[in-house]
Amino acid sequence: MIVRILGEGQLQVDDSATEELNALDAKLEAAVDGGDEPAFAAARDELLQRVRELGSPVDADVIRPSQLILPGQDATMADVRRLLSDEGLIPG
Repeated sequence: MIVRILGEGQLQVDDSATEELNALDAKLEAAVDGGDEPAFAAARDELLQRVRELGSPVDADVIRPSQLILPGQDATMADVRRLLSDEGLIPG
């Protein structure tokens, strides 16, 4: 799957990582729902770091649709609230 981190670019991440990323997404969503700023920052950072570890950068010259769009490293809780759907940031 192609994952875009806003402000950074796209990464190719193997579909087998979906379950792990969904678990991290659930932590992020719980922190946002609870208004817990420290937990939010930790969960956001953990999710983004794991995507970076699992993914391979997509060449900037290649235009591919992103299956997932994640907030950037500097995203606030309000920013993430606007991105969340009923299924979190990562559907499935």
